[in-house]
Amino acid sequence: MTEIKSNPEEFRKLAKNPHDGPVVMLNLLKFRGVEGQASYARYTREAGGFVEGVGGKVLYLGKPDELLNGEETWDLLMLVQYPSRKAFLAMANNPDYLKTHHFREEGVERAVLYATDPIKFKEIGK
Repeated sequence: MTEIKSNPEEFRKLAKNPHDGPVVMLNLLKFRGVEGQASYARYTREAGGFVEGVGGKVLYLGKPDELLNGEETWDLLMLVQYPSRKAFLAMANNPDYLKTHHFREEGVERAVLYATDPIKFKEIGK
């Protein structure tokens, strides 16, 4: 059973968000074993052109190692920047991109996807 659940209300909020600057998507992924990792790798190869096609780019790709705080473990952390929420949504709703999405679903046991906006360190708590 997968724990990949889209949140329709949050997608609506994303679409209505007035911030029109770059958005960084935080991806935390737990694979379905070696086969799942292979399926996700295929997804990234096939979906990469759609990300680039809307001006997106991978900023960081890393393997989480020592869990210093918390309980949930992840196999991959990825930060992907899009020029805007509108660009991300254009990609996410592209019928050809959606044809690649089953590789992600087959490969990932758990996932978190957050849309984030940049803030300055001094703005924390405001």
